[in-house]
Amino acid sequence: MAYAAGVDVGSTQTKAVIVNEAREIVGRALIDTGANVVLAAENAFAEALKTSGIREEEVEYVIGTGYGRYRVTFGNTQVTEISCHARGAAHMFPGTKTVLDMGGQDTKAIHVSPKGEVLDFCMNDKCAAGTGRFLGAAAAALDIPLGDLGNVAMKAERPVKISTTCTVFAESEVLSWLGKGKKIEDILWGVHLSIASRSTALLRRVGIEDEVTFTGGVTRNAGMIKALEGALKTKLNVSEDSHYMGALGAALFALDHILAGRVPVEEKETA
Repeated sequence: MAYAAGVDVGSTQTKAVIVNEAREIVGRALIDTGANVVLAAENAFAEALKTSGIREEEVEYVIGTGYGRYRVTFGNTQVTEISCHARGAAHMFPGTKTVLDMGGQDTKAIHVSPKGEVLDFCMNDKCAAGTGRFLGAAAAALDIPLGDLGNVAMKAERPVKISTTCTVFAESEVLSWLGKGKKIEDILWGVHLSIASRSTALLRRVGIEDEVTFTGGVTRNAGMIKALEGALKTKLNVSEDSHYMGALGAALFALDHILAGRVPVEEKETA
Protein backbone atom coordinates (compact mmCIF):
# COMPACT_ATOMS: atom_id res chain seq x y z
CA MET A 1 0.00 0.00 0.00
CA ALA A 2 1.37 3.39 -1.03
CA TYR A 3 0.98 6.47 1.14
CA ALA A 4 1.47 10.10 0.15
CA ALA A 5 1.21 13.35 2.07
CA GLY A 6 0.47 17.01 1.52
CA VAL A 7 1.41 19.80 3.93
CA ASP A 8 -0.34 23.15 3.48
CA VAL A 9 1.47 25.91 5.38
CA GLY A 10 -0.91 28.85 5.59
CA SER A 11 -0.38 32.28 7.11
CA THR A 12 -2.59 31.38 10.08
CA GLN A 13 -2.80 27.60 10.23
CA THR A 14 -0.87 24.64 8.88
CA LYS A 15 -2.64 21.51 7.67
CA ALA A 16 -1.32 18.06 6.80
CA VAL A 17 -3.13 15.18 5.08
CA ILE A 18 -2.03 11.62 4.37
CA VAL A 19 -3.80 9.54 1.72
CA ASN A 20 -3.55 5.87 0.79
CA GLU A 21 -3.42 4.31 -2.65
CA ALA A 22 -7.21 4.36 -2.86
CA ARG A 23 -7.07 8.18 -2.47
CA GLU A 24 -8.70 7.96 0.95
CA ILE A 25 -7.69 10.29 3.78
CA VAL A 26 -6.09 8.16 6.49
CA GLY A 27 -4.53 10.94 8.59
CA ARG A 28 -4.96 14.68 9.06
CA ALA A 29 -3.74 17.44 11.34
CA LEU A 30 -4.41 21.13 11.89
CA ILE A 31 -2.20 23.42 14.00
CA ASP A 32 -1.51 27.14 14.32
CA THR A 33 1.37 28.20 12.09
CA GLY A 34 2.94 30.59 14.58
CA ALA A 35 6.29 32.29 14.07
CA ASN A 36 8.33 29.18 13.19
CA VAL A 37 7.03 28.03 9.81
CA VAL A 38 9.48 25.13 9.47
CA LEU A 39 8.48 23.76 12.87
CA ALA A 40 4.79 24.16 12.07
CA ALA A 41 5.18 22.01 8.94
CA GLU A 42 7.11 19.34 10.86
CA ASN A 43 4.62 19.27 13.74
CA ALA A 44 1.57 19.07 11.45
CA PHE A 45 3.10 16.18 9.52
CA ALA A 46 4.04 14.38 12.75
CA GLU A 47 0.50 14.81 14.08
CA ALA A 48 -1.00 13.50 10.82
CA LEU A 49 1.26 10.43 11.05
CA LYS A 50 0.09 9.87 14.61
CA THR A 51 -3.61 10.00 13.65
CA SER A 52 -3.02 7.64 10.73
CA GLY A 53 -0.96 5.07 12.64
CA ILE A 54 1.51 5.06 9.73
CA ARG A 55 5.29 5.26 10.13
CA GLU A 56 7.10 8.15 8.46
CA GLU A 57 9.13 5.82 6.25
CA GLU A 58 5.88 4.42 4.80
CA VAL A 59 5.05 7.80 3.25
CA GLU A 60 6.79 7.68 -0.10
CA TYR A 61 6.30 11.25 -1.31
CA VAL A 62 5.44 14.59 0.34
CA ILE A 63 4.40 17.83 -1.37
CA GLY A 64 4.37 21.24 0.30
CA THR A 65 1.84 23.92 -0.59
CA GLY A 66 0.58 27.22 0.77
CA TYR A 67 2.44 30.46 1.30
CA GLY A 68 5.10 28.61 3.32
CA ARG A 69 5.47 25.67 0.94
CA TYR A 70 9.22 26.21 0.48
CA ARG A 71 9.67 25.82 4.23
CA VAL A 72 8.43 22.22 4.17
CA THR A 73 12.04 21.13 4.34
CA PHE A 74 11.27 17.39 4.46
CA GLY A 75 9.05 17.58 1.37
CA ASN A 76 10.04 16.29 -2.05
CA THR A 77 8.67 19.23 -4.05
CA GLN A 78 6.15 22.09 -3.98
CA VAL A 79 2.89 22.89 -5.78
CA THR A 80 0.98 26.19 -5.58
CA GLU A 81 -2.06 26.32 -3.30
CA ILE A 82 -4.24 27.35 -6.25
CA SER A 83 -3.56 24.06 -8.04
CA CYS A 84 -3.91 22.09 -4.80
CA HIS A 85 -7.26 23.60 -3.82
CA ALA A 86 -8.59 22.98 -7.33
CA ARG A 87 -7.43 19.36 -7.26
CA GLY A 88 -8.73 18.71 -3.75
CA ALA A 89 -12.11 20.30 -4.48
CA ALA A 90 -12.63 18.31 -7.68
CA HIS A 91 -11.71 15.11 -5.85
CA MET A 92 -14.04 15.70 -2.92
CA PHE A 93 -16.86 17.14 -5.03
CA PRO A 94 -16.51 15.77 -8.61
CA GLY A 95 -19.06 18.24 -10.00
CA THR A 96 -16.97 21.26 -8.98
CA LYS A 97 -16.54 23.97 -11.62
CA THR A 98 -15.82 26.97 -9.38
CA VAL A 99 -13.76 27.12 -6.19
CA LEU A 100 -13.71 29.88 -3.59
CA ASP A 101 -10.77 29.54 -1.22
CA MET A 102 -10.95 31.92 1.74
CA GLY A 103 -8.02 31.92 4.11
CA GLY A 104 -6.56 34.14 6.80
CA GLN A 105 -4.81 36.59 4.47
CA ASP A 106 -6.25 36.17 0.98
CA THR A 107 -9.19 34.92 -1.05
CA LYS A 108 -8.90 33.09 -4.36
CA ALA A 109 -11.49 32.41 -7.05
CA ILE A 110 -10.66 29.42 -9.25
CA HIS A 111 -12.33 28.03 -12.38
CA VAL A 112 -11.58 24.31 -12.68
CA SER A 113 -11.93 21.53 -15.22
CA PRO A 114 -13.67 18.21 -14.41
CA LYS A 115 -10.21 16.77 -13.70
CA GLY A 116 -9.41 19.49 -11.20
CA GLU A 117 -7.12 21.43 -13.52
CA VAL A 118 -6.95 25.22 -13.11
CA LEU A 119 -8.54 26.95 -16.10
CA ASP A 120 -8.48 30.47 -14.64
CA PHE A 121 -8.03 32.14 -11.27
CA CYS A 122 -7.78 35.52 -9.55
CA MET A 123 -6.99 36.75 -6.04
CA ASN A 124 -7.97 39.74 -3.94
CA ASP A 125 -5.13 42.04 -4.95
CA LYS A 126 -5.70 45.12 -2.82
CA CYS A 127 -6.02 44.12 0.82
CA ALA A 128 -7.43 41.53 3.21
CA ALA A 129 -10.93 43.05 3.37
CA GLY A 130 -12.60 39.94 1.94
CA THR A 131 -10.70 37.39 4.02
CA GLY A 132 -10.57 35.74 7.41
CA ARG A 133 -8.41 38.60 8.67
CA PHE A 134 -11.36 40.97 8.20
CA LEU A 135 -13.45 38.69 10.41
CA GLY A 136 -10.59 38.62 12.92
CA ALA A 137 -10.58 42.41 13.09
CA ALA A 138 -14.32 42.44 13.81
CA ALA A 139 -13.93 39.75 16.46
CA ALA A 140 -11.18 41.74 18.16
CA ALA A 141 -13.21 44.96 18.10
CA LEU A 142 -16.24 43.30 19.67
CA ASP A 143 -14.25 41.00 21.98
CA ILE A 144 -15.96 37.88 20.62
CA PRO A 145 -14.17 34.55 20.00
CA LEU A 146 -13.55 34.08 16.27
CA GLY A 147 -15.34 30.73 16.34
CA ASP A 148 -18.55 32.35 17.61
CA LEU A 149 -18.83 35.06 14.94
CA GLY A 150 -20.98 33.18 12.45
CA ASN A 151 -23.56 31.95 14.95
CA VAL A 152 -23.91 35.41 16.54
CA ALA A 153 -24.17 37.09 13.13
CA MET A 154 -27.03 34.83 12.01
CA LYS A 155 -29.21 36.24 14.81
CA ALA A 156 -29.25 39.65 13.05
CA GLU A 157 -32.50 41.38 12.18
CA ARG A 158 -31.27 44.67 10.70
CA PRO A 159 -27.72 44.32 9.38
CA VAL A 160 -25.67 47.49 9.04
CA LYS A 161 -23.77 48.35 5.87
CA ILE A 162 -20.01 48.03 6.23
CA SER A 163 -18.42 50.50 3.83
CA THR A 164 -14.71 50.25 4.59
CA THR A 165 -12.55 48.48 2.03
CA CYS A 166 -9.57 48.17 4.36
CA THR A 167 -9.03 45.73 7.22
CA VAL A 168 -7.01 48.37 9.07
CA PHE A 169 -10.12 50.55 9.39
CA ALA A 170 -12.58 47.70 9.96
CA GLU A 171 -12.21 47.85 13.72
CA SER A 172 -12.91 51.59 13.73
CA GLU A 173 -16.07 51.20 11.67
CA VAL A 174 -17.30 48.33 13.82
CA LEU A 175 -16.76 50.37 16.98
CA SER A 176 -18.44 53.37 15.34
CA TRP A 177 -21.60 51.33 14.70
CA LEU A 178 -21.46 50.01 18.24
CA GLY A 179 -21.25 53.58 19.52
CA LYS A 180 -24.39 54.42 17.54
CA GLY A 181 -26.29 51.78 19.47
CA LYS A 182 -26.39 49.08 16.81
CA LYS A 183 -26.68 45.48 17.99
CA ILE A 184 -23.58 43.30 17.84
CA GLU A 185 -25.33 40.69 15.70
CA ASP A 186 -26.44 43.35 13.18
CA ILE A 187 -22.89 44.67 12.93
CA LEU A 188 -21.43 41.20 12.48
CA TRP A 189 -23.94 40.22 9.83
CA GLY A 190 -23.02 43.41 8.00
CA VAL A 191 -19.38 42.30 8.09
CA HIS A 192 -20.31 38.87 6.70
CA LEU A 193 -22.44 40.41 3.93
CA SER A 194 -19.58 42.76 3.01
CA ILE A 195 -17.16 39.84 2.64
CA ALA A 196 -19.73 37.85 0.66
CA SER A 197 -20.20 40.77 -1.73
CA ARG A 198 -16.45 41.13 -2.32
CA SER A 199 -16.07 37.37 -2.80
CA THR A 200 -18.90 37.31 -5.34
CA ALA A 201 -17.24 40.10 -7.33
CA LEU A 202 -13.99 38.12 -7.29
CA LEU A 203 -15.74 34.97 -8.50
CA ARG A 204 -17.40 36.84 -11.37
CA ARG A 205 -13.96 37.61 -12.74
CA VAL A 206 -13.37 33.91 -13.44
CA GLY A 207 -17.02 33.04 -14.11
CA ILE A 208 -19.42 31.51 -11.60
CA GLU A 209 -20.57 28.05 -12.66
CA ASP A 210 -22.29 25.43 -10.50
CA GLU A 211 -21.07 23.53 -8.65
CA VAL A 212 -19.32 26.01 -6.37
CA THR A 213 -17.02 24.53 -3.72
CA PHE A 214 -15.96 26.57 -0.69
CA THR A 215 -12.52 25.81 0.76
CA GLY A 216 -10.16 27.22 3.38
CA GLY A 217 -10.31 28.03 7.06
CA VAL A 218 -13.38 30.28 6.86
CA THR A 219 -15.50 27.26 5.81
CA ARG A 220 -15.87 26.61 9.55
CA ASN A 221 -17.94 29.79 9.84
CA ALA A 222 -21.61 28.87 9.32
CA GLY A 223 -22.55 32.53 8.96
CA MET A 224 -20.09 33.00 6.11
CA ILE A 225 -21.53 29.99 4.30
CA LYS A 226 -25.06 31.41 4.66
CA ALA A 227 -23.99 34.89 3.50
CA LEU A 228 -22.18 33.50 0.45
CA GLU A 229 -25.07 31.24 -0.52
CA GLY A 230 -27.39 34.24 -0.34
CA ALA A 231 -25.09 36.39 -2.47
CA LEU A 232 -24.41 33.65 -5.02
CA LYS A 233 -27.97 32.29 -4.96
CA THR A 234 -26.66 28.74 -4.94
CA LYS A 235 -25.82 25.99 -2.50
CA LEU A 236 -22.11 25.68 -1.69
CA ASN A 237 -20.22 22.41 -1.49
CA VAL A 238 -18.76 22.29 2.02
CA SER A 239 -17.57 19.36 4.11
CA GLU A 240 -15.79 18.72 7.39
CA ASP A 241 -12.58 18.42 5.37
CA SER A 242 -12.96 21.69 3.44
CA HIS A 243 -10.40 23.28 5.74
CA TYR A 244 -7.89 20.63 4.58
CA MET A 245 -8.57 20.98 0.85
CA GLY A 246 -5.15 22.42 -0.06
CA ALA A 247 -3.30 19.71 1.85
CA LEU A 248 -5.55 17.07 0.30
CA GLY A 249 -4.81 18.33 -3.21
CA ALA A 250 -1.08 18.29 -2.45
CA ALA A 251 -1.34 14.71 -1.16
CA LEU A 252 -3.17 13.65 -4.33
CA PHE A 253 -0.46 15.20 -6.50
CA ALA A 254 2.11 13.32 -4.40
CA LEU A 255 0.22 10.06 -4.95
CA ASP A 256 0.15 10.75 -8.70
CA HIS A 257 3.93 10.95 -8.62
CA ILE A 258 4.22 7.63 -6.81
CA LEU A 259 1.84 5.79 -9.14
CA ALA A 260 3.39 7.29 -12.27
CA GLY A 261 6.76 5.91 -11.24
CA ARG A 262 5.54 2.35 -11.21
CA VAL A 263 6.26 0.18 -14.24
CA PRO A 264 3.61 -2.47 -15.02
CA VAL A 265 4.80 -6.09 -14.75
CA GLU A 266 4.11 -6.69 -18.47
CA GLU A 267 6.43 -3.82 -19.43
CA LYS A 268 9.20 -5.14 -17.19
CA GLU A 269 8.93 -8.58 -18.80
CA THR A 270 8.96 -7.09 -22.30
CA ALA A 271 12.02 -5.01 -21.45
